[in-house]
Amino acid sequence: MKLQTLICCALVCSLTPVAGQVKSGSVSTTSATGIPHLRKQGTATQLIVDGKPFLALAGELLNSSATSLEYMKPLWPKLVQAKFNCILAGVSWNQIEPQQGKFDFSVLDGVIRDARIHNLRLGLLWFGTWKNGLSSNPPDWVKSNFERFPRAQMVGDKTPWPVFGGSRTEVTGSRSIELLSPFGDASRDADARAFAALMRHVKAVDGQQHTVVMIQVENEVGLQGDTRDRSPLANKAFEGPVPKELMDYLQQHKDTLIPELRKVWEAAGFKTSGTWEEVFGKGRPADEIFMAWYFARYVGRVVEAGKAEYPIPMFLNCPQTGFGRGNRGGQSGGPMPDAFDVWRAGAPQVDLVAADIYSPDFVGFCRRYTQSGNPLLIAENRRGPEIKGRALYAFGRYDAIAFSPFGIDSLVGSDPDVVGYDMLSQLAPLILAHQGNGTMSAVLLDPKDPIQKVQVGDYTLEVAPTRPRGAAGAQLPLPYAAIFIATGPDEYYLAGFGVTVSFSPNKPGLPFAGLGTVEEGTFVNGRWVPRRQLAGDETEEGDYVSLYDAGIQRCTLYRYQ
Repeated sequence: MKLQTLICCALVCSLTPVAGQVKSGSVSTTSATGIPHLRKQGTATQLIVDGKPFLALAGELLNSSATSLEYMKPLWPKLVQAKFNCILAGVSWNQIEPQQGKFDFSVLDGVIRDARIHNLRLGLLWFGTWKNGLSSNPPDWVKSNFERFPRAQMVGDKTPWPVFGGSRTEVTGSRSIELLSPFGDASRDADARAFAALMRHVKAVDGQQHTVVMIQVENEVGLQGDTRDRSPLANKAFEGPVPKELMDYLQQHKDTLIPELRKVWEAAGFKTSGTWEEVFGKGRPADEIFMAWYFARYVGRVVEAGKAEYPIPMFLNCPQTGFGRGNRGGQSGGPMPDAFDVWRAGAPQVDLVAADIYSPDFVGFCRRYTQSGNPLLIAENRRGPEIKGRALYAFGRYDAIAFSPFGIDSLVGSDPDVVGYDMLSQLAPLILAHQGNGTMSAVLLDPKDPIQKVQVGDYTLEVAPTRPRGAAGAQLPLPYAAIFIATGPDEYYLAGFGVTVSFSPNKPGLPFAGLGTVEEGTFVNGRWVPRRQLAGDETEEGDYVSLYDAGIQRCTLYRYQ
C-alpha cells in the first residue's frame, strides 16, 4: 500500500489547477493560479504542472520544424508512439513580429493546439536576439538597421576559428559580425517587447490548459570568434569600473562562489573595485566575465518583461566549457558553469541554466551543471544510442527535471523506443516520488569500467557491467545504465540494462544481505504487474540481480549471518 500511495501521489497529467504562490526568479517558485512552476522536494527541484510533479520525457525539434504546421502534422503521432510527453519547439522573433509592432501568432497557435490534441506538453524556445552565438533570428527590420541595433565587433587576425565543425579565416582589422551587441539598448528593449507579447499571448490562449510548461529564453548566448565585443560601446564599458551590483554580489557570496570564478578574482587580489582588468586580471577570463555580465543584464531584462506577463519557469541553455579553456573561436560570455554566479548577479529573474551535452563526458557535465544548487535540465543531447543510458542516469542520479535529445524529427519512426522512454514513462511516478530524498540513484558504465558502489536506502549496491545475454541483449546500447529506487527498508525497484547488482547492509545488524523475491515485470497505470519470478540461474543462485537485457525488476531483501 505504501508504494501504491507514493505512486498515486506523484502521477502526472492531471488537469486540475491548485492554489499556491508565485515568486519570480527562484527555483522554489509556487503558483497562486495553478500555472506551471518549480518547487523543491528535498534536495530536488521539480516542475509542477496542474498541481502535480511532471517528469519531462522531452525531445527538441530541429530549429525550424515548428514554423510549419504541415511539416509537423505527420510527426505528432510518431512522437506519441515514442513516449515523449514534452516537446521543445522553437519560436523565432522573425516569425511572430515580421513588421515592427505587428504580431502573428497563427503558427504558434496551431502548434499549441496540435500538441494539446496529442496530450503533449510544450517547452517553447525563444529564438530572439541570439541563437547559437549569432543573431540570425531577429526580424529583417532589426537586422537591416545597423545604427539603431548595433552589431558586436571583433578583431580579425587571419586566425582560423571553428564554426560548427568547420573553420573560417578572418581578415586583419576590426569588423562587425552577425551578432547584435549586448550593449545595444534598443535591441534589448525591442526583444523584451516581443517576448512580453509572446508571453501575454501564451497566457491568453493557454493560461488555463497549461500545454506550455516552460520557456527557454534565447539560445546558447555568447560571442563567437573573439573573447569580447570590441565595439566602441563595449570598449568604453570595459575600460570603466566593474558595476557595483556585481561587486556587491561577489563580496556577499565570496565563500560560496563557483571555484573557477573565485580563483580568477583571488589571483587578481580580491579587489572590491576597479576596472575589469584590475579586478579580474588581464586575459580571456576577464573578457568572458565582462561579456557574461552584459549578456546577463540584457537577457535579464527580456526575462523580466516576459515574467511580468506570464511567470512560468524560464531557463537558459549553454554548451560552453570554462574560463580560458576555449580556443579563439569558442563562445565567450555565455551562462556556462564557471559563470553561474555572474549570471545570477546579472539576471536573477532566470530560474536555472540548462545543459547542452554533446560531449562524451556526460557524467562530468551533469556534475558541473548541478553546482551550487542549479537543477539539472538537459535541453539538448546529441543523437545516438547512448541517449537511453544517459536519460536513465540523469533522472536517477541527478533528479533531472527534463532530458531532451536534439533533432528528434529524424529519431522517431523506425524504432518507437529510440530514447528508452517506454521504461521511463512506466517509472515516472516512482521517480518523482523519490526525487530529492536519498532513496534513488543510478549508474552509467562502459563494459570495462570497475564495479561501482552506490548507497541507496539501507543498502550499498555493488554494480558491475556485464555481458548481455541473447540476441536482444547483444544489441544493447553503450554505455550501460541502471536506476535504483528503494521503496521500503528491504524493497527495491531496479531498471536498466547491461549490469548486475549485489547488496550489502549499511546499517547495524546482521552482516549479510540475501535476495528474497525477485520479479521482472512492468508498471501498468502506476501498478506493478509481475511477469516472471526469478531465481536460480537468473540470479546466480541468489548472489545478485541481473539486468542483462533492458527491463524492470523488483526485489526484496533479508539479512543473515
